[in-house]
Amino acid sequence: MFIIWLAAGAAGTLILLSILIWLFRYLLERRTLVWQSRLLSRNVEEVRSIYARMRGWRHDYHSHLQTLKAYLAEEKLAEAREYLDRLETDLDEIRPMVESGNVNLDAILNAKLTLALSRGIRVKQRVEVPEKLTVSDIDLCVVIGNLLDNAMEACGKVDDTAGRFIRLYIGVLKGQLYISVMNATADTVRKPPEAYVKEGASEKTGNHGHGLKRIERVVSKYGGYLNRKNEPGVFATEVLLPL
Repeated sequence: MFIIWLAAGAAGTLILLSILIWLFRYLLERRTLVWQSRLLSRNVEEVRSIYARMRGWRHDYHSHLQTLKAYLAEEKLAEAREYLDRLETDLDEIRPMVESGNVNLDAILNAKLTLALSRGIRVKQRVEVPEKLTVSDIDLCVVIGNLLDNAMEACGKVDDTAGRFIRLYIGVLKGQLYISVMNATADTVRKPPEAYVKEGASEKTGNHGHGLKRIERVVSKYGGYLNRKNEPGVFATEVLLPL
């Protein structure tokens, strides 16, 4: 009887273990799908923002041609040149905001910064990236993407729309890749650096918290440096990664 009971107990334990493993996999897959869905929705919004600007200019293209033809037909060359100058200025506004030469980085930067502009956030950027990087394109995009997502999220909480801004700088500092993102924030109290570590580990911070953790993982992976600081109304993040 004891042997039968033992066998039955072992079988029950295996069944329970199998159920727990299945449940864990189910929850993990479900959470992954939710995250992918959020990421896809965000990317769609970014692409739509860029497409809307391009579509607007294309919609007016034929009107611009007709205007130029009219000037030329009347031999108003000065007016035609002036009109072309205005068109060139207008076209500059829909050119890529960033052309660093790193295709993947340029893609995510132009998508994020265009989205920021569409949300009424003032953007100032300077990007100079070396041809060869130790950091993979994927990891670099994880850092940049999450930094800008967090910056836009913080700007969205600022009541004064005129005070919303993002300043981005990417370059080389002391032989390392230097990334700096400064943005407006509604926080009026200065926080110690360790407060952001706690926020990154907290589930209550939602997407912002997950973004902080993903940035920290990449920086740690390459043995880099991460610094966060804030003053009333301003938040800044600095990242150093080896070249």
